[in-house]
Amino acid sequence: MEFLLYLVLGAAAGVLAGLFGVGGGIIIVPVLVLSFTAQGVDPQVLTHLAVGTSLATIVFTSINSVMEHHRKGAVQWPIVAWMTVGILVGAGLGSLTAASIQGPMLQKIIGVFAVVIAIQMALDLKPRASRAVPGKLGLTAAGGVIGWASAIFGIGGGTLNVPFLTWRSLPMQQAVATSSACGLPIAAASALSFMLIGWSQPQLPEWSLGYVYLPAMVGIAFTSMFFARFGARLAHRLSPRLLKRLFALLLLCVGGSFLV
Repeated sequence: MEFLLYLVLGAAAGVLAGLFGVGGGIIIVPVLVLSFTAQGVDPQVLTHLAVGTSLATIVFTSINSVMEHHRKGAVQWPIVAWMTVGILVGAGLGSLTAASIQGPMLQKIIGVFAVVIAIQMALDLKPRASRAVPGKLGLTAAGGVIGWASAIFGIGGGTLNVPFLTWRSLPMQQAVATSSACGLPIAAASALSFMLIGWSQPQLPEWSLGYVYLPAMVGIAFTSMFFARFGARLAHRLSPRLLKRLFALLLLCVGGSFLV
């Protein structure tokens, strides 16, 4: 029954990754926290386990999403390359930051983040395109900040990357596609860091590789890899306005439950 939940969660995460460029982590982490709580995982490690597992699954989600966006010529690879330089450093630092925070407090931080993103999505708040894309140093610095925050929240960076790129005058479809490409190094570097940091934790359940729970990773990755391409295709055909608001309502409920 738990593995079936992971399959369904992976399908939802894949569609979200392709459609919004958010990597799916913003919904994977809360659901994994609830699932691990029901399984009786130690409260001191379950939030970190959810974050690390989410990041590991985003590696697989990103590959298919990026391939579809690249096929449509929407990924701005020079931007991805320079942001990745900062992302690799920021993701490692973010993983260390998350590991230093107690599990219950990390849940509250993630809950606040989910509520903020829900409000932003529901009201469709977007920064106006008012500046040009920064140079190499600016992209590297932005990648570092986004990589650091993404590792803490267990996301692929799309919820931060897309607003940044649209503010820097990139068209929305290119911003989503480029954000999806940036999600791959964010997830890979962060997941590897969470594996290493959690390697010697005695409270982790069986089948854990550090702070990555392999059954959940396999189940989510299996369906997300297929559904990410479907989401990316929808992003080029449909207006996601209504879906965004429904997704925002779900996020608001999940984030609120973490704060109660």
